[in-house]
Amino acid sequence: MEKRMIGKSGLESSALALGCWAIGGGEWWGDNDDKMSVDTILRGMELGINWIDTARVYGFGHSEEVVGKALKAAGRHNLLVSTKCGIQWYDGGGELHFTKEGHEVRRDLSPKAIRRDLELSLKTLQTDYIDIYYTHWQCMTYGLVPVEETMGELLKMKQEGKIRAIGASNVNLQVMRDYVAAGQLDVIQEKLSILDRKPEAELLPFCEEHGITLQTYSPIEQGLLAGRASDDYVPQKGEVRDGKVWWKPENIRRANRMLAGWKDLTEKYNCTLANLCIRWNSMLSPNINVLCGARKLSQIEDTAKSMDVPLSREDFLRMKMDADEAIAEQV
Repeated sequence: MEKRMIGKSGLESSALALGCWAIGGGEWWGDNDDKMSVDTILRGMELGINWIDTARVYGFGHSEEVVGKALKAAGRHNLLVSTKCGIQWYDGGGELHFTKEGHEVRRDLSPKAIRRDLELSLKTLQTDYIDIYYTHWQCMTYGLVPVEETMGELLKMKQEGKIRAIGASNVNLQVMRDYVAAGQLDVIQEKLSILDRKPEAELLPFCEEHGITLQTYSPIEQGLLAGRASDDYVPQKGEVRDGKVWWKPENIRRANRMLAGWKDLTEKYNCTLANLCIRWNSMLSPNINVLCGARKLSQIEDTAKSMDVPLSREDFLRMKMDADEAIAEQV
């Protein structure tokens, strides 16, 4: 598995990381087999994937519990683990983000809140340090909690040895500048797929200029780019795909037409459509780490093959042009 550095942290990770949102189960993802999730993480490690990403809010702590079991089984030193702070459902602090499963979930990046999140994550993950610690969502009201206050607490955590690298998720360029001005930011996590390339305009160039890793999530659009969704598929109310722009029936049909045009590429490279799209994502920049969700052995075994696809620059550009046409037609 190809390795890439995480910002300026000195940490080296596999070019692919394993996302653990789905293993939290709950209303977002439905019932889950925890043993299979642990086995999937361990199989990913065997295939060279050493970065495991979770968050406090995934399954309201359940994802971290499962990752903690995998860490114990794998040996803590064999894996890099990232989790996230700033999303809490314990009190009325911060700003309302959403409600789910009877919880009122709030964004709170105050030093007190993220310190509490850290201690809860350490306990749930059964570890005494976290490799990469992300702020999950930024303040909706800019400056409600100044970034320098949040970053100050994160730097204290780093000095204490409780975290090794600092990350921020769901940011804009202004907020990124604030983080960089306040301390060392090593990685951001943002949605990016061949059909949704918003970070390409501003965030990716900023990352490349400042030596920051861009960890991209949803590279196959919650499964759409695997090519298995029927043209008339309708997501169930409340599931993760509900309300997503590319999961509108008209856009599913557009995506499926695009994917059908790549049949020759899957044959040429002896790979799946998902492999193609993940590999395309990784080739957009050497600063990119691609985060792929999996909770079954078959999923992680297929995903791990993506970095072996010898996608040519010519085919990379062809895929980009096809995607640009689909994007221009989306509703």
